[in-house]
Amino acid sequence: MLFRRRHKPSFWANLRSWLWPKSGWRRAGIYVWHRLARLPGTPHSIAVGFASGVAVSFTPFLGLHILIAIAVTALFRGNFLAAVIGTVVGNPWTFPLFFALTNSVGGLILGTESMAAVPVWNWDAVFNAPLDYMVDFIPIVFPLIVGGIPIATVVWIISYLVFKGLLTKYRMRKIQKNQRSTDTGDNLDEHA
Repeated sequence: MLFRRRHKPSFWANLRSWLWPKSGWRRAGIYVWHRLARLPGTPHSIAVGFASGVAVSFTPFLGLHILIAIAVTALFRGNFLAAVIGTVVGNPWTFPLFFALTNSVGGLILGTESMAAVPVWNWDAVFNAPLDYMVDFIPIVFPLIVGGIPIATVVWIISYLVFKGLLTKYRMRKIQKNQRSTDTGDNLDEHA
């Protein structure tokens, strides 16, 4: 192969780079920003997609975040790739914080104080009576859903407004920079 590594990294090296980027979080964030800013579409559609991805990260439906984000983005006619990138906000580092916050808000809304006990994992129950087993998780998941809906709504609005403003400014600066370089290039042609 032309671009294959000479020495394949170990499992632990891959895991370490996945949990902590080799180039650092700041550079990874800058890369994601530029990737989002250069997506085709209007600032509105990209901001809708990104905000949908971020907001869905506050729901307890792990494994379904991308599908839910795409559905919400389709509802508001946003950019699907921006929605997928926005779901990256929900990751193993942030989920404990998100779930603690949504559980607290859900407890306030429902009037309950603490989270229910987690049922013991039982493979027999999973295969023999999956619906009965899933019902045992409702006391845990329900406060997360109830608390996650208002938080996701607020996060969506804030993410949309902030990201649309940043994206609009970024694109205006890029247009102005291109106009200045075009004007300078025209002036050079006139003097030649």
